[in-house]
Amino acid sequence: MTSVGVLGAGAWGTALAQMLASDGRDVLIWAREPELVEQINAHHTNTLFLPSATLAKTVRATGDLAEMAQLDVLLVVTPAQHMGSVLADMPAHPADLLLCSKGIEASSGRLMNDVARNAAPGSAVAVLSGPTFAHEVAAGLPTAVTLACSGGEAQWDRISPVVARHTFRPYYSDDVTGAEIGGAVKNVLAIACGVVDGLGLGQNARAALIARGYAEMLRFGEALGARAETLAGLCGLGDLVLTCSSTSSRNFSLGKALGEGQKAEELMADRRTVAEGAHTAPVLVELAARHGVAMPIVAAVYGLIKGDDPRTTVSGILARPLKAEQGSAG
Repeated sequence: MTSVGVLGAGAWGTALAQMLASDGRDVLIWAREPELVEQINAHHTNTLFLPSATLAKTVRATGDLAEMAQLDVLLVVTPAQHMGSVLADMPAHPADLLLCSKGIEASSGRLMNDVARNAAPGSAVAVLSGPTFAHEVAAGLPTAVTLACSGGEAQWDRISPVVARHTFRPYYSDDVTGAEIGGAVKNVLAIACGVVDGLGLGQNARAALIARGYAEMLRFGEALGARAETLAGLCGLGDLVLTCSSTSSRNFSLGKALGEGQKAEELMADRRTVAEGAHTAPVLVELAARHGVAMPIVAAVYGLIKGDDPRTTVSGILARPLKAEQGSAG
């Protein structure tokens, strides 16, 4: 049987480990914190990041990256800004790396698949992305995702049986760029939708923001070589709708708190888990400018992270010039 592990024991990594173990498979999960390794192995819980779940006994934790390197398939679920350093610390790498973190490396502007290829040039890289709340996946609720394989159908044939379960259904794509861009951009847009909710602007405004935000995602994705049909699927529009509609989303919750008047610096300092959109917004603004793509909602979120007033920001967006809906630049 193909050996599988999860690199990262946050909420999403823990949920994926539990999902993988749902058919009785042995799953190895890496945690940075020694106390978390001990808790998972002794009590089959992760009260720090996913307290709602009781883990299968076939999930075992380790703090040894060398042990993770011996596996056949490794799901990489570290925070996006730390993926490169964690992979670089491994003495070797599995044949297949399945990237499950959503974001853009702030220091370089690279997508996660580029970060992984640089750190692990001998591994085949794939991306798993889609509308996935960790607590629902851990509970075995029905979930569908995009599994984008840089190695094409041969890689799909290797890893899809490893991750597919009765309630966890992957769909094939070879558009790794599209899968990544959908997951990264939606985090920023979710912050914007949270702000709308925090300001009490209503569901009409949120629906409009999702639609116009999707237009920004599409423009940016196509500029970087992603396919429109990828972004119309689970990893783009599907994930956007989910993340922009619930406080179960860390990014939406951050935006809601900003809309309610709390300060970005204080919110981000207090958070144990990462709202990745706050790190993605600045680099996304820079990349959009480099490629000549208008992303006014993303730019507004960047301003909010820097401390702009939410009501003034929303007023500025509403005051933008009137234009055609289709084919307009922003």
